Amino acid sequence: MIVGILKEIKAEENRVCMTPAGVEVMKMNGHTVLVEKSAGVASGFDDEAYLSAGAERVITPKEIYDRSDMVMHVKEPLASEYDLIRPGQIVFTYLHLAAAEELTRAMIKSGCIGIAYETIQKADRSLPLLTPMSEVAGRMAIQEGAKYLEMQQGGQGVLLGGVPGVSPATVVVIGGGVVGTNAAKMACGLGAKVYVLDMNLDRLRYLSDIMPANCFPMMSSPAAIRELLKQADLVVGAVLVAGAKAPRLVTNEMIAEMKKGAVLVDVAIDQGGCFECSRPTTHSQPTFNQNGTVVYCVANMPGAVAKTSTLALTNATLPYAVQIANKGWKKACKDNVEIKCGLNIVDGHVSFKGVADAFDMEYVDADTLL
Repeated sequence: MIVGILKEIKAEENRVCMTPAGVEVMKMNGHTVLVEKSAGVASGFDDEAYLSAGAERVITPKEIYDRSDMVMHVKEPLASEYDLIRPGQIVFTYLHLAAAEELTRAMIKSGCIGIAYETIQKADRSLPLLTPMSEVAGRMAIQEGAKYLEMQQGGQGVLLGGVPGVSPATVVVIGGGVVGTNAAKMACGLGAKVYVLDMNLDRLRYLSDIMPANCFPMMSSPAAIRELLKQADLVVGAVLVAGAKAPRLVTNEMIAEMKKGAVLVDVAIDQGGCFECSRPTTHSQPTFNQNGTVVYCVANMPGAVAKTSTLALTNATLPYAVQIANKGWKKACKDNVEIKCGLNIVDGHVSFKGVADAFDMEYVDADTLL
């Protein structure tokens, strides 16, 4: 199979979807790998490293799309790429279609095979290709939140851990999954008072066992969120419904009752966001003001730490990419139900229910399409 590695074109996205080491593995499996010029430079991998690993350098994204059986990205295709996608071509990347109707319709029209990193799912319901970036984003949420609590950044001038004789900040993490757990670990490590909200009692018991004494797992409800937000200095939105639009759990009315200069970080923004006011922002303009609070909604947070993120992402995606390339998408899906869960668009049909429901589109079960 010919596999194309595209350079990211989303604003300030510095990751690349495959390292030179990944290219070498693909070559060992008998595949041709095309890499767009300078695709890995921002992540610390120059073109020579890819050439040494056996890749062919290609100058334009059009040539990648024209020649490749499978194209790989980190982020979703943008409007300039819609007309380049061919019928039957495999597009393997983070798609987040439930928050992107224009992209969904473009992929339906293209007749491609859209396999989304974020919906590949194991039997235990874990999301192996979302997990590494969720770990990065969860940890970054506290790093960024701490920065924007500084007065020069518009925050109220609170140090997360406090100092002897001064109370630490209160951090509220909504969602106890991978993002939420990593955010809570970071916040606890800095000495903050941390509340983690989740609706799964088993998860809350687990968090109660593993987290330090300054972490307080609590059952989530609108009332609990409303009351804790009044105390919060930093709020992290970490909810996820796999492949579907994120629920809006924090209303503008709740935000209006928060402390002035408090900070909200919406890690769920890729799936539409879990705060009512949320709208995607960029690394160069990461925040906006909402009723006196600072709201951070950067849609590609791990792109700011591209070296770490690219290595972590390739570790997770490469085994699946090799299976798809070795077997073709149909056999790979039949042999591995995890990959089948990643099917979102197949030959003009929506094959992931969360996406179909988001836009009131017809849903066709993946088994039918296979």
